[in-house]
Amino acid sequence: MQKGKFKNSGTFLGSPKWEKSIERYGLLENREDDIRTEFWRDYNRILHCKAYRRLKHKTQVFFATTNDHICTRIEHVSHVASVSETISKFLGLNTELTRAIAIGHDLGHAPFGHKGEVVLNQIAKKEINQTFWHEKNSLWFIDKIETLQNQEGRKENLALTYAVRDGIISHCGEVNENAIFPRNAAIDLYEIDRPNQYSPYTWEACVVKIADKISYLGRDIEDAISLKILSRTQLKELKLISDKITNTHIREINNTVLMHDFIINLCQMSSPEDGIRFSDDYLQLINSIKKFNYRNIYNHERLVHFHKYAELIITSIFDVLANLYTKEKTVDEVKKLQGTYPLLSDSFYDWLVTYSESDFGQRQFYKVDNAVIYNLNDYNDYLMSIIHYLSSMTDNFIIRLFNELTKF
Repeated sequence: MQKGKFKNSGTFLGSPKWEKSIERYGLLENREDDIRTEFWRDYNRILHCKAYRRLKHKTQVFFATTNDHICTRIEHVSHVASVSETISKFLGLNTELTRAIAIGHDLGHAPFGHKGEVVLNQIAKKEINQTFWHEKNSLWFIDKIETLQNQEGRKENLALTYAVRDGIISHCGEVNENAIFPRNAAIDLYEIDRPNQYSPYTWEACVVKIADKISYLGRDIEDAISLKILSRTQLKELKLISDKITNTHIREINNTVLMHDFIINLCQMSSPEDGIRFSDDYLQLINSIKKFNYRNIYNHERLVHFHKYAELIITSIFDVLANLYTKEKTVDEVKKLQGTYPLLSDSFYDWLVTYSESDFGQRQFYKVDNAVIYNLNDYNDYLMSIIHYLSSMTDNFIIRLFNELTKF
């Protein structure tokens, strides 16, 4: 195989997109003795933020699992980082950029995975005529919500680079098209109003977009086997599907083999002229596996039961908090919950103090210098603050809050 096909196309110093790619969303202190590159700083800042830590208790496919060996969201982003770096290194792209995008791409995922995302989207549409989708929410979190302490111990926003931010909001979308090419224009990322509206800005982000699919299909199958979601008959069906697609030669339907074969095929087929792509048979295979997974795993009846539970949890907590709204006295109403729902009261109070103008004195006590993003005199702003608050939670934490609501 030819190595370094994209050697002069990646996001490196001197490339046409370099200056825009390293442009930061906000100010970030530069240390004279810092030895890191711009994208490595982004990787470190994502790695140390709390949203990244919470991924270990967020659903990938199977909700609030008690099985230590079932994939959670943090393991998924690690898979994506590994796959992305392998592909980028072979193609001669910027591996530091792909790694930063990969570990940050799902920071805005709701609890209970895509079901939580669906429920929050339904609430947003009904209550404030807005949409909720995890790619946009991930951008919101890295830009507005997540903070790190600076050298004075004060919390400030992450201020990540444009290329990383773009890769995060652009990571979703199907790979049904024959190839993915980066777009030329540097757009305002907050003008993106639906998933897959634009191609990513860099080749590295294109790699992450496909690596996301390579990383979850085989692993979801392995987890479904462990949890007895899939039967032997269904596994034979899947093997027949792969065997019917010519020239694939998939030996075993497991995560290790699938990831390896898809990575090799992608590296063989991709070039600056042809884009980031699979061969036609492998594109057909990945889409066939995805259809199989939806039919036999993602819509399995055992998950359907939990879907109802997840919807009940999210809507119940939203309703409790939405009913507290009294404009400038809303924070006082949140405090009054302390006697009945102490965990919910404390948690949401901290959220409002950190991200609204409700109590600047308390903000100083909390040592927060991040931007104020919610105006509590605006009811829609208040409802959006609840939606973002709920989206930040792990499966475990939101279940604890729901148990608090239902305990007497």
